Amino acid sequence: MTSYQPATQPTLYFIGVTTGKSSIMKVFPAWAEYLGLKDAVIKGIDFKLHDDPAAYRKAVEFIRDDPLSLGALVTTHKIDLFHACRDLFDVIDQHALLMDETSCISKRNGKLICHAKDPISSGLAIDGFLGENYFAEHDADLFSMGAGGSTIAITWHLMRSSRGKNVPGRIVVTNRSQHRLDEIKRIHAQVETDVPVEYLLAETAEANDAVLKTLKPGSLVINATGLGKDAPGSPLTDAAQFPEKSVVWDLNYRGDLVFLDQARRQEAEKSLQVEDGWTYFLHGWTQVIAEVFDVAIPTSGPSFDEISRIALQAAGR
Repeated sequence: MTSYQPATQPTLYFIGVTTGKSSIMKVFPAWAEYLGLKDAVIKGIDFKLHDDPAAYRKAVEFIRDDPLSLGALVTTHKIDLFHACRDLFDVIDQHALLMDETSCISKRNGKLICHAKDPISSGLAIDGFLGENYFAEHDADLFSMGAGGSTIAITWHLMRSSRGKNVPGRIVVTNRSQHRLDEIKRIHAQVETDVPVEYLLAETAEANDAVLKTLKPGSLVINATGLGKDAPGSPLTDAAQFPEKSVVWDLNYRGDLVFLDQARRQEAEKSLQVEDGWTYFLHGWTQVIAEVFDVAIPTSGPSFDEISRIALQAAGR
């Protein structure tokens, strides 16, 4: 099991699978300078998918007990880490309680705090590329492949009755394992909504292809599986056919991005709007940095545009 060395500078940890490959390792130092985070650094902690709960606990206990370890962003392991470490947190925010996940760890006034930032960051990303009233203006479905934390957050954001008519006509969630489908169904039962939801076991890419054929034109199709980043491939086959005028969103922005390539090959013919995960990356990280370092970071406007420009330059995009 990994041994941890006390931080000698204010440190933000990135808990993931292949953290060293992420653009954030180049972007964070540039952001830290822009935001005035003196001497702040970022360090990656890599775990295997569905790692030993004791490994997650050791990392969280280290962050809790080390003075200059200020917090962490958690990706991929959000649900597993929450289940392993729930009792270690002094405070769990309302989103984390509902979602059963940890995407951000911070410390304030001697307390270790668990946050789920995805409902906020995914909402900012979606509203940015769809506009404010997309589902009210389009009779469209939502199809999300993968039933992990990102899909939980995205569906929560889009399905709530408080959005009025601006909700999908129906939601379809697929996953390769039944227990994740059972979990998201349990969480959805706590959300006030009239949107019909289908939870489908899809052990093969062909099963996801079949769902595409049932979607209305203009639907939002999401790769939330991690395939293309955490593991190679796509949740669809090359024979998959996207609905006309659909919005195709890959939550990944790095990796082999097979799903994005599949969509782009049909972009002109099917009049698709194809989005990668870059804006989601920006909102996901800035929400956590704001929380961990207790700084205000705008979510739009000139300052956010500058944060985006700095990130693009630092990442070499």
